[in-house]
Amino acid sequence: MKILVTGATGYIGKRLIPLLVQDGHQVICVVRDILRADTHYVEDSHIDFIEGDFLKPETLTNFPNNIDVAYYLIHSMSNSSKDFEDLEAQCAENFKHAIAKTAVKQVIYLSGITNDEKLSKHLRSRKQVEEILKSDTYATTIFKAGIIVGSGSSSFEIIRDLVEKLPFMIAPKWLNTKTQPLAVRDVLSYLSKSAGDERLYNQNYDIFGPETLTYKNMLLEFAEVRKLKRYILTVPVMTPKLSSYWLYFVTSTSYKLASSLVDSMGVEIIGKPSNINTLLEVNPISYKEAVALAFEKIEQNSIISSWKDSMVSSGRLKNSFHKYVNVPKFGCFKDYKEREITDANETIRKIWAIGGNNGWYYGTLLWRIRGYMDKMVGGIGLRRGRTSPTDLHVGDSLDFWRVIFADKDKQKLLLYAEMKLPGEAWLEFKIEDNKLKQTATFRPRGLAGRLYWYSVLPFHGFIFRGMINKIAS
Repeated sequence: MKILVTGATGYIGKRLIPLLVQDGHQVICVVRDILRADTHYVEDSHIDFIEGDFLKPETLTNFPNNIDVAYYLIHSMSNSSKDFEDLEAQCAENFKHAIAKTAVKQVIYLSGITNDEKLSKHLRSRKQVEEILKSDTYATTIFKAGIIVGSGSSSFEIIRDLVEKLPFMIAPKWLNTKTQPLAVRDVLSYLSKSAGDERLYNQNYDIFGPETLTYKNMLLEFAEVRKLKRYILTVPVMTPKLSSYWLYFVTSTSYKLASSLVDSMGVEIIGKPSNINTLLEVNPISYKEAVALAFEKIEQNSIISSWKDSMVSSGRLKNSFHKYVNVPKFGCFKDYKEREITDANETIRKIWAIGGNNGWYYGTLLWRIRGYMDKMVGGIGLRRGRTSPTDLHVGDSLDFWRVIFADKDKQKLLLYAEMKLPGEAWLEFKIEDNKLKQTATFRPRGLAGRLYWYSVLPFHGFIFRGMINKIAS
């Protein structure tokens, strides 16, 4: 079949695409920015990319007419915008209008379990989208999932941070809320197996794991898998705001995402039984099995997607990457250095491994202090790390940077700063004429930006000098 996938650069979308190709389908991926398309996907003859922004209906005119199935995987975990629900609804309306002009027979939507009268803002929005997507011109198949567990998922990474960093936790009372965690591999099975299945037309199903656990149980069982002893005391005094700050400072999540998660975690998420497991021959694995499988992927460096690479985790970058890939030349401060190199391949290897657990090669303590300072003023800090220790792709998060351009053949890596700054910053590495050229560019905003640059100039001098020396050596 010819299948259209929205949210193609998201956590679920990036994992679903290869499964659909493996099943013999032709996949059309809708992305806001073609620069974010994975290189190996672009080179695959079974995958096509088209650009489109679902908040801009004028960009949605190039959908192929002969589409059989469409996946609607557009979600935002950010509720910082006052009109968050309106924007989600607008995206769904624009998608519905565009897809209705094609020959599509089925739209598949991944939503959240909403069986409680008291809904979080996030789940209320998803329920609204379910209603918007229903149509007389095509059938809908709606899957409603609770907590999704897999390498790189937000819930997995947050639990991992808590368990591995804190031997003893004084935690909010919402840790006693019940849920039914589901492995990401099972979510993908439901999604991929449902394509074109007429038995599922105009149906909705809750999908969930085989166990009912509290979030406290999930933390303790995670610790068991990791062979760690952990103690948790829940207290009733933490307000949602305090809980959000607790998650924000202890884990790698942004405050916006922490706030959304706390809002959702206060609501019990228990699915309604159905015959969907029998229909699609899916047997969900246990929570402990899901955690163990996630760590297998981590140890093999084979994480396909991570929530940290989503623009939801972005500190500053909101628009198309095309806007940032051309580094400005006027009205900017620059720190430029170059060094002769003897082995271009080894230099590229070092550049592509920078950040995360590998560090920044020089002045590691100062980089960490800068990360802590950023966290203290509401920034993202260094704790996002990186998805892979060796590979970088456009759109990846890299500590408090975002990858804007990454091309080993052109021997160039460009990063855009997402920490809190009175201005904008870029960091570029490129090899030309057997020389490594390293350029830090800062475009200040007003007097505060200029004062900032001069205040950090002494530190930049030896940090950037030390860094290029290590990379070029």
